[in-house]
Amino acid sequence: MNSDKYIFKKKLNSRRKSKRKLFIESFFMLTSSFFLAYIFYVIPNKNLLLQNFFIYLNNSFLLLKDLFINLFQISVVLFILALPVVIFIFLLGSLMRFTRIAKRKNKMLNFK
Repeated sequence: MNSDKYIFKKKLNSRRKSKRKLFIESFFMLTSSFFLAYIFYVIPNKNLLLQNFFIYLNNSFLLLKDLFINLFQISVVLFILALPVVIFIFLLGSLMRFTRIAKRKNKMLNFK
């Protein structure tokens, strides 16, 4: 019961990393930082992209708004197209139930 407090106790690595493993990890971190710095250097027109960022963001929000408005209209049209089918199924089901009810009453009247 006491060990319930420490659910992940056995999952943790309590050993320290060796110097070799730490050296390899630091080497990979250094090379990845140089690689990311190179990618940052290669990107053209950084200033222009940063200046126009809010314009692009505003245009994206306007496009998303138009998308959701159009999706609503499409869903309304699909609802209008599916509604007659649902109405027909409900009418058919209710008529079949009425006929079953009427047949049961007739059978019960015949037995008495």
